Amino acid sequence: MRFPMLISLIRPIGPVVIGISLGFTLSLLSVTWVEEPCDADSKSGDEVVLAQEGNLKGARRPNSISTVNGENGDIEEDFEPRIVPYKPVKQSQPKKVFRAKYISTELGIRERLFVGVMTSKNTINTLGVAVNRTISHHLESVVFFTGMRNRKIPHGMFVVTHGDERLIWNMFQTVKYVLEHYVAEYDWFYFVQDDTYTEADRLKALVGHLSIDRSLYMGSPEEFIGGEPEGRYCYGGFGYLLSRTLLLRLKPFLENCRNDILSARPDEWLGRCIIDYANTNCVDEHEGLQYYHFEMGKNSDPSKEENVNFKNALAVHPVSDPEQMYRLHKHFTEIELQRTYSEIEKLQAEIKNISEVAFDGNRSAQWPIGINPPFEPKTRFEVLRWEYFTEDQVYSCTDGSPKCELHGIDKADVTDVIETAMGELNKKYKPILHLKKQQLINGYRRFDPTRGMEYTLDLQLEVVNQKGRSRSITKRVHLVRPLSQIEIIPMPYVTEATRVHIILPMTVHDRSDINQFFQVYADNFFETSENAVLTFLFIYDPFEAQQVNQNDIFGDVKAKINAYERKYPTVKIPWISVKTEAPSQIKIMDIISKKHPVDTLFFVASVSTNVNSEFLNRCRMNSINSWQVFFPIHFQDYSPDIAYHNQQPPVNIDLVKDSGHFDRSVFDEACFYNADYMATRTRMASDVQENEEILETLDVYDMFIKYSSLHVFRAVEPALHQKYRYQACNPRLSEEIYHRCVQSNLESLGSRSQLAMLLFEQEQGNST
Repeated sequence: MRFPMLISLIRPIGPVVIGISLGFTLSLLSVTWVEEPCDADSKSGDEVVLAQEGNLKGARRPNSISTVNGENGDIEEDFEPRIVPYKPVKQSQPKKVFRAKYISTELGIRERLFVGVMTSKNTINTLGVAVNRTISHHLESVVFFTGMRNRKIPHGMFVVTHGDERLIWNMFQTVKYVLEHYVAEYDWFYFVQDDTYTEADRLKALVGHLSIDRSLYMGSPEEFIGGEPEGRYCYGGFGYLLSRTLLLRLKPFLENCRNDILSARPDEWLGRCIIDYANTNCVDEHEGLQYYHFEMGKNSDPSKEENVNFKNALAVHPVSDPEQMYRLHKHFTEIELQRTYSEIEKLQAEIKNISEVAFDGNRSAQWPIGINPPFEPKTRFEVLRWEYFTEDQVYSCTDGSPKCELHGIDKADVTDVIETAMGELNKKYKPILHLKKQQLINGYRRFDPTRGMEYTLDLQLEVVNQKGRSRSITKRVHLVRPLSQIEIIPMPYVTEATRVHIILPMTVHDRSDINQFFQVYADNFFETSENAVLTFLFIYDPFEAQQVNQNDIFGDVKAKINAYERKYPTVKIPWISVKTEAPSQIKIMDIISKKHPVDTLFFVASVSTNVNSEFLNRCRMNSINSWQVFFPIHFQDYSPDIAYHNQQPPVNIDLVKDSGHFDRSVFDEACFYNADYMATRTRMASDVQENEEILETLDVYDMFIKYSSLHVFRAVEPALHQKYRYQACNPRLSEEIYHRCVQSNLESLGSRSQLAMLLFEQEQGNST
């Protein structure tokens, strides 16, 4: 009985005893039983050197410090620390960090396709122009290569001239030029003759599905003259596609190809070079992708061609004249348009089928199918406003009038919408019914930023059936003009380091605001040494100019200029005096323009405007020489007597709707380059000779709109803040400019609710 009892007592602690014993045994087995010498002269750190029998010290822990052999071969049993003197590390010259201007440059992202068109001086103005007009707006980079330069280069084409009419030499120089200038920027290179029509969208689609790491030589394979069995080259008439990888492999041997290969045709010469040195043959199919092409017959009509290869062709050759090139482009554009409509119909059908099994059923499919759902306002202030219109009038006007005549682009918009509605109705009910518009009863439209322009039309129609019976009915239709695809317009590179010349015209009415202007300007520019130059333009009328020696109306302003120049020795504030009865903006700028270089960036300011560095940077970025001018819309404060009636106005006014508004009636502030002004002013010189009053009837904004091809950029500018002031409108200027000045004064008094409250208080006071 005692033995089983002993077993029952030992059983719980048995695993613990076994575990401790096993752990101790394994630890003994893992101990290194040999000395591991740290020999500084050992050649390999992985070699195991056994100690001599007399030096055996027994086992040691792997993490213990081993003994080191001294200089005399003795073994040091104790470790003694050694002080190593500090030697400062020589600082190497830091490398200058290169920061790319664009993210694509820094990340090494290349463009997809480069197109090189082989032309000549005899055909560049005919077939070359036709090729440029049919593919340049579809492809980003199109370069024309020619042997000899024509006397007149067509506008809008980038032409590279090699200076020799030899075909092989031109092909060699073309490939060399591409390798030197474009091989680092593009993945694929397409070369084609100017007598070949290229369907640009299909070319982009083909390139978009090809892998960029393949050495590919793709086109229409042809056998070499003489029937050589080895290798096939791409016929140049149908164009050919070369990968960047293939061109880089060919680059070291290009000179050898020029010296060793003899051929009468440039496409054969290039094909032999690629086959011999890059070991790549021409193919018309790669990974299931086909290079379709078609050979045109003489006097062929593209609209009557039924060949399947023609309908799918990427390249068509030969094209005899520009007219045939344009007919081909029209035909293939219609084919692509029909394919696009078919794809849209298929997608709409799929959306309908999917919506059937959705939780909400057909309600889950928004109308129109494929267009974003309507905007849902979160508050009552976000509700989109509907505009009511008829065929002749619209009941929401820009000047605040309750009703105005429908004209211009609005008239064309309404006419187009009604015609579209009638076309869709007849398409739906034909041939059973035929509908004719009698009149538009009601029209409503609103702009939805998520969808586009929405229309609701109540049309009175005459319905005629197949038997000739007619009846008048009223039909409500809904239409949507969806937002088109957003296009990113490439803009020239600009910098924020450009010096801005601020032009400040002043009349006698502006003198009271000069103290506030100088105070704000000094804090923002004089104290910070901003790269800007302030120039005053003092405008005298004839009577004031006669009294300038006895009583200069701008004497106080000139004294303040001298005071600020003494306070800031590095600052110079030039000023110019002008005598005129009608201070036209164009006449003033004519004087300023002649006194500055052509590359000067002007900012025409107002004395009541608070200018800061933030706005000047946007002035620099939005004004692009030979490309764009900038007319900002400043924020105008309301009259303090109305906006803060019976209250103390705040010191700093925020940009909120009850404190002011963006004044769209004023075009006085502007940013533009002197070269753009001079070029535009030259274009209007002939009209000025016929009618000199045009200088007073137009301002600078109207001049750029009417006489220049530049982009005129107009946008609200929150950094341009203008205090309230009553503008003295000059009746000697044009009626339109005078009306805009009066309109600005009226709109700057206060908001509608503030004016209504003021009128209500006056009526209440009169009634009591």
